[in-house]
Amino acid sequence: MYKRLLGKGLVLGLLSASSMAAHADAAGGKGCGWGNMIWEGQNGKASHVLAMTTNGTSGNATFGVTSGTNGCTSRGHLSYDGRSLLAMNGMLDSIAEDMAQGQGEALDAYAILLGVEQADRAHFARVAHDNFARIFPSADASGEQVLAATLEVMRGDARLARYVRQPA
Repeated sequence: MYKRLLGKGLVLGLLSASSMAAHADAAGGKGCGWGNMIWEGQNGKASHVLAMTTNGTSGNATFGVTSGTNGCTSRGHLSYDGRSLLAMNGMLDSIAEDMAQGQGEALDAYAILLGVEQADRAHFARVAHDNFARIFPSADASGEQVLAATLEVMRGDARLARYVRQPA
């Protein structure tokens, strides 16, 4: 029972952290949404939080991206300049341990974060285990290095390649 709750907590933690990261990506482009219009020229945390809240609660940025209005566009590439979600959540060690064993809740949560469907998660775990030294080349590998290596391994696997988004 405890392990099941811990596993669900890991998944929820990863998913909530990834949703927070989506706000940091400037999705829709610079200046997208009514929040950016209302607080244009302002700076500081309060202004940014108010702009993000306005965009998020009214759905205007989502509408803007899909319709090409509200200063929004989907042409640019998303980026993330923060710390790795894996390192930020203290997940890297747990993922490494599970990957070395070929199974575990942290490895399953990582697969979920990468969008791997339930039917392919056991295969993902085997492939990750078989490529452990490539994914974790050193004990101090960063979250960014681990993620990049994981995606490269997935690209090379016929079954997992479909989960790796190709750059537009």
